[in-house]
Amino acid sequence: MNRKITDETGSGRPASEVGVPDESGRATDSPAFYVGIGASAGGLEAIDAFFRNLPADTGLAFIVIQHLSPDYKSLMIELLSNKTTMQVHRAEEGVRVKANRVYLIPPKKVLTIGEGRLQLKEKKAGRGLQLPIDIFFRSLARDQGERAVAVILSGTGSDGVRGVRAVKEHGGMVMVQAADTARFDGMPRAALSTGLADFVLSPEDMPERLTGFAADTEANRAADSEKRLQNPDHMAAILSALNQQTGIDFSFYEPNTLVHRVSRRMTVNRSRDIEAYLRFLLNDSKEIAVLYRELLIGVTSFFRDPAAMGRLQDRHLPDLLKKHEKQELRFWVAGCATGEEAYTLAILTREAMDALDIRREVKIFATDLDSEAVTSAGDGWYPESIAADLTPELLGRYFTRKADHYRIARRIRDMVVFARHNLITDPPFTHIDMISCRNLLTCLRPNIRRKMLEKFRLSLHPRGILFLGAGESTAEMADSFEVLDRTHRIYRAAGEARPPAGDEIPSADPGAREPYRPIPVRSLRDCRPGNEDAELTDRYMTLLNRHFIPLSVIVNTRMEIVHIH
Repeated sequence: MNRKITDETGSGRPASEVGVPDESGRATDSPAFYVGIGASAGGLEAIDAFFRNLPADTGLAFIVIQHLSPDYKSLMIELLSNKTTMQVHRAEEGVRVKANRVYLIPPKKVLTIGEGRLQLKEKKAGRGLQLPIDIFFRSLARDQGERAVAVILSGTGSDGVRGVRAVKEHGGMVMVQAADTARFDGMPRAALSTGLADFVLSPEDMPERLTGFAADTEANRAADSEKRLQNPDHMAAILSALNQQTGIDFSFYEPNTLVHRVSRRMTVNRSRDIEAYLRFLLNDSKEIAVLYRELLIGVTSFFRDPAAMGRLQDRHLPDLLKKHEKQELRFWVAGCATGEEAYTLAILTREAMDALDIRREVKIFATDLDSEAVTSAGDGWYPESIAADLTPELLGRYFTRKADHYRIARRIRDMVVFARHNLITDPPFTHIDMISCRNLLTCLRPNIRRKMLEKFRLSLHPRGILFLGAGESTAEMADSFEVLDRTHRIYRAAGEARPPAGDEIPSADPGAREPYRPIPVRSLRDCRPGNEDAELTDRYMTLLNRHFIPLSVIVNTRMEIVHIH
């Protein structure tokens, strides 16, 4: 009997389509994971090998996104049906994704997913570069979070890079085809350049690791990942190992963030408990580097949250430009990652000045903990996939293209100064007119968030602007910031700026002794080596200074901070 039940949208659908909920409230035919597979040139062979080695009853769903010519007559349904006993479908509007099914993107369509249902739109001509893999992966990340898996197979170009970042940001998993096994390695190498791949394998080896990951994750969910990480000594040892190798104290991070990221790495490495993972971590410096990058993951894009950016451009930037007619405007982008937001702010400011027909000196300080990200941002090179976030007009005005990359124009790069900076322990910049710090405060403990807001208030000029990310607010310091736009998280400095209480950020555990403090080195100023030892001593002092040089601040004649070393 094909009985009717009501699905989550309230519409009556056959039970065979909706699925009967189990005890967890999830439909019995809902996938444990939603696996997006991106492929382009040479991808047919890789897709063939992947499904040929994949069991039919995995409990997963597979959505295949290929670059297809508008005139392409696809035989993929027939071809894949010969490689797997799973049902293979061409994606249709509104279809709910089910476990143990394969869905293929049709030609001339843009495919996304929302609330577990496939959504199709016509691919419009004349709208610049459209990257179907990125588009789908980003929607998959937003819709499914930790249940999203991104698989990158053979192809040219860089489609999938932004999608990979989005999947990782939302807690999903990433698999990339080993470049030496791909007929065309452009897409795999571009994805690998992010440093975010959990597994790098041949298509033949991917299914076994994928199903193993899915099984381990489901088992860990049942066991409660927080209980797996309850031993505070082991977590402290992990944080200590991170600190010793990277110099960063992650104990200031919000505990749930730490638990989630460490638990993911435990699952990827098949560690049965935190003690086993700690042993693995201490014996593999590469794993420390991977965990470090996972904790610092900075996912951003040009013109991220266009409505909020438009609000800045239309109202707040013109106000600042008109107010400061005879002085330099100073902006600070804290937690800039790979620089897209800092350059976006520079472009918006240029556009606002052009609209007002005025010119102001503008300096944007863009800082981040991740030295690799800061270096990359300063170079100003980005994959071609950024074209999906920019209008053709902005691309032509502010970027130059070379091969499959774009570079930001020199006049925009000159507006931005990138530097490595620890937002928690380093002094803030001063005399700032606007601070942008988006989606970073949520990663920190509540007491540290307040300290950051105190620093930001101290940095800002009276009535300076603070721009936060979705879900963030100044609630901890409501008396120091006036709400200008609650929807878009735009605030204005108010009240009196007060230095943070105490000279330093407090320890995450007030009862614990301060960990990881470097041992001070005694001055060698009075040493008097003989001539024969002078060269050796100079070399020794140079090496010493690289590791133990004290905090240095360069100020101008007005005692304004110009540079922090």
